[in-house]
Amino acid sequence: MKLSMPRYDQATVLVVGDVMLDRYWHGGTSRISPEAPVPVVKVEQIEDRPGGAANVALNIAALGASALLVGVTGRDEAAHSLTDSLHAAGVQAHFQRIDEQPTIVKLRVMSRHQQLLRMDFEEPFNTDAEALAAEVDGLLDGVKVLVLSDYGKGALKNHQALVQLARSKGIPVLADPKGKDFSIYRGASLITPNLSEFEAIVGHCADEAELVSRGAKLMLELELGALLVTRGEHGMTLLRPDHGPLHLPARAREVFDVTGAGDTVISTLAASLAAGEELPHAVALANLAAGIVVGKLGTAAISAPELRRAVQREQGSERGVVSLEQLLVVIEDARAHGEKIVFTNGCFDILHAGHVTYLEQARAEGDRLVLAVNDDASVSRLKGPGRPINAVDRRMAVLAGLGAVDWVVSFAEDTPENLLRAVKPDVLVKGGDYGIEGVVGADIVRAYGGEVRVLGLVENSSTTAIVEKIRNK
Repeated sequence: MKLSMPRYDQATVLVVGDVMLDRYWHGGTSRISPEAPVPVVKVEQIEDRPGGAANVALNIAALGASALLVGVTGRDEAAHSLTDSLHAAGVQAHFQRIDEQPTIVKLRVMSRHQQLLRMDFEEPFNTDAEALAAEVDGLLDGVKVLVLSDYGKGALKNHQALVQLARSKGIPVLADPKGKDFSIYRGASLITPNLSEFEAIVGHCADEAELVSRGAKLMLELELGALLVTRGEHGMTLLRPDHGPLHLPARAREVFDVTGAGDTVISTLAASLAAGEELPHAVALANLAAGIVVGKLGTAAISAPELRRAVQREQGSERGVVSLEQLLVVIEDARAHGEKIVFTNGCFDILHAGHVTYLEQARAEGDRLVLAVNDDASVSRLKGPGRPINAVDRRMAVLAGLGAVDWVVSFAEDTPENLLRAVKPDVLVKGGDYGIEGVVGADIVRAYGGEVRVLGLVENSSTTAIVEKIRNK
């Protein structure tokens, strides 16, 4: 399945459900309490993150989509913290605030990246279901997907009213279900139970064939458009009426913390569908996103650059020959990951040992190396008739195969100055025996605060000398 990055900036998703605050107390431990056989944690940092439905909305916004959120909170400090965090992330939050009831808070005590204790502060909310449905109805114009993020905490009282509201406007409904009664999600476009939630409804499944058959029966009974069962280390299984099952393997390289993984799955699904992706592609993207989030500590959002890099890795296009447009995208992702961009250029007509050594030295100046190559016409202008020996596509293919080179791009002008203005590398590198002032484009790079480096050339290595030697034989 060939994946591409959706246009999340064209997607709008409304999330309705149980919002909560995930609070983390971080600190070191160096002794055992004299009062009880427990470690003493010296709290050094307090961190608040949106959780539950709020985390779903945060993930959607982090991907670059428009996220709206409807939920229920108290009138307390935790509600203010939630509102501030969501507003800062660009989420439009619409909360039904209930006096004398606390906002749900899950407090985790962390030390050395390990969770030592979790304390939950919560009471079931006495939600005004009609007022909440009216709020949702007023927000549906322009929404592409509705998500029901159900943690069984009381924000969602009348699921069917919300499902029917969305269906009347032709809006798909995705539900992350809880509890032992899935009939409340009847008519949903897709529900995403994990395996234990699924088996609590249909019974234990001895193998995949039984999972598929029981899932098909459940879809028929509940008039579901699709069913996605998330299966931990066994990946995901997508079931659709009149389609064969789609089994996707787990993508995690290392599982560090599964907190919020379900939120990541449904948020990526919703944003991808809202951006116009077909369901199998949206599921594959959600599977990649889940593989990223379980490698993080605690409740965490997946950013568009992280997901895009995972897609590129999946397609084998994280490195290699790129167009200018593609180059600008991957450089944006690299910078989002804190990577230093190095740029060099040349004709590279016949690759020799000097080139390889030089490119390795250039790569050592940063984290990523962009190699700009003169196209055939500009090589002819610079080197004279009969050059280049190798066409630009062949030169670029060979250069892309070098371990030191991340991206190869061609340019038609005699100098790479226009490329430098577009790319704005952190370091411009050139090989030769001249000073920095003689490097073409040095003034452009230094003007925005970049660095310019001149590296020495390997002696007795010259493309021109090699060509002359061949011609004289």
